[in-house]
Amino acid sequence: MRLDKYLKVSRLMKRRTVAKDVAEKSKINVNGKPAKPGYQLKLGDTIAIHYAAKTIIVKVTSLQMIKDQMMYDVIQA
Repeated sequence: MRLDKYLKVSRLMKRRTVAKDVAEKSKINVNGKPAKPGYQLKLGDTIAIHYAAKTIIVKVTSLQMIKDQMMYDVIQA
């Protein structure tokens, strides 16, 4: 699944266009490297999202949306 779509579906970001813009500005790292919006995520990837005041790091646990189940584990909030 594309990075920007995953961020929207997993509810880490509100809109896909916002996720795309943030990724293009190199504010999102996957496995320690800056990632583009079209990066294909795999199970076990770690995503670091750099907000203005904090950084959130999550680990991808699922690429399919299942009702009432988280698609990631929070490593650092």
